Amino acid sequence: MNLLRAAGTVSALTLISRVTGLVREQMVAALFGANAMTDAFQVAFRIPNMLRRLFAEGAFSQAFVPTLAAERAAHGDEATRGLVNATATVLFWALLAVCLLGIAGAPLLVLMIGGGLGPEAHEAASTMARWMFPYIGCMSLVALSAGVLNTWQRFAVPAITPVLLNLSVIAIGWALHECLGILAMAVGVMVGGVLQLAVQGPALARLGMLPRIGFRASSVRAAWRHEGVRRILRNMAPALLGVGVAQLSLIINTQIATHIGPGAATWVTLADRLMEFPTALAGVALGVVLTPLLSAAKAKASDADFSALLDWGLRLVLLLALPCAVALLVFAQPLVAVLYHYGAFQAADVAQTARAVQGYGVGLMGIVAIKVLAPGFYARQDTRTPVKIALVVLVVTQLLNLALVPRLGAAGLAASIGLGALINAAWLWWGLRRCGAYQAGAGWWGFALRVVLAVTAMGALLYVAQQQLPWLGLHKGERAAWMAGVLSAAALVYGVALTLLGVNLRALMRQRA
Repeated sequence: MNLLRAAGTVSALTLISRVTGLVREQMVAALFGANAMTDAFQVAFRIPNMLRRLFAEGAFSQAFVPTLAAERAAHGDEATRGLVNATATVLFWALLAVCLLGIAGAPLLVLMIGGGLGPEAHEAASTMARWMFPYIGCMSLVALSAGVLNTWQRFAVPAITPVLLNLSVIAIGWALHECLGILAMAVGVMVGGVLQLAVQGPALARLGMLPRIGFRASSVRAAWRHEGVRRILRNMAPALLGVGVAQLSLIINTQIATHIGPGAATWVTLADRLMEFPTALAGVALGVVLTPLLSAAKAKASDADFSALLDWGLRLVLLLALPCAVALLVFAQPLVAVLYHYGAFQAADVAQTARAVQGYGVGLMGIVAIKVLAPGFYARQDTRTPVKIALVVLVVTQLLNLALVPRLGAAGLAASIGLGALINAAWLWWGLRRCGAYQAGAGWWGFALRVVLAVTAMGALLYVAQQQLPWLGLHKGERAAWMAGVLSAAALVYGVALTLLGVNLRALMRQRA
């Protein structure tokens, strides 16, 4: 399997998801602006997203995918099918309990995450959170399906599935916003979750891996006693703590944002959407492809292959994420103006969101690198080390908030997250080096220098374009045309510079598993 082709497939499909997600946020900004009610939606949506990361692509996936890959490598497809059935049974009943408790306790959860919301916004957020709780159950089962499909190297369906959520929110939000207001967005989220789960069935059925959920008490007890499930739960416990630490940081940041003032939570969220583009193109795609391959290499005790996979991933992180980080730092205002400056979203909102985008740009390299480095530990079934690192980084991030938020406002929150991610990634890299799991390949310093020089040329072009054009004064069509032209020119400059400096892109493209 060609690694770049597999990562490219995931990256392209994930890009479609991010584009539709951006259209979703553009619609929210244009229809409702940045105010207390849009903050209420962002807080309410953060609750299912937070729990999704705990029970879906976060702790569960970190424990499930390596165990599944090891089970398949050691015992074959039939034993793996039994593990999938048992895991689906346990997950289904646990999620049912979580959803019922969440619906009952939604007002308390909103208070914990968005204590700065006013009474009306708090009530709206509580209502929307209740409507969106079934989404958590759907997405956690989608994560199980994605783990199975990725282990079988079927990356397309899991990568394209999130598009259904965005399309659902866009369609229902646009159709019902006049009669339901911001609540229409919550309805779209709930419907989108159901659609995402529905499309998994045919793909799993073609593999013969469609899960059978046990509804009898004896089946549930047998599922809990399954050795593979117990192993997943043992590995999931520290991973849950690690993801929980990240979500605790998110809760604290959301609380701070709602106390900065109306619109702050929306500014940070919109900036986060922009940051997710390069994260999806590089980090998410590489993490999805590398996790099952690293797990298989570890199961076969192939240390050289394990290290080579990590080295390939880190080179692509530098090659792809560094130019994106520079673009977020020097070209933030044009990006935000083109994407969000419509309808109720004012010039002051553009300025605040652009500053938050720059804050994320500071740490984008770390945010993307974590997606490659953390699977190196999970594949070794070491979930404790990333947790210990995350705990320290949580403390550091909040200390950075104390220093930066009073001076920078919402942008300080983004910068604190970015700087914390850089520390996290550096620590993970050092840990993999220290335990001997990763040894850097030949030619790293020369490769890094060439990439930095090429990025410098690209960044200079973006800086000049940002300074010379009156982005807020241009008509929206002119803004879009200029941005497309400038970004195309920047990409061309970067590619030509890499070629002239002798970066061997063909060798990276030909890397095989």
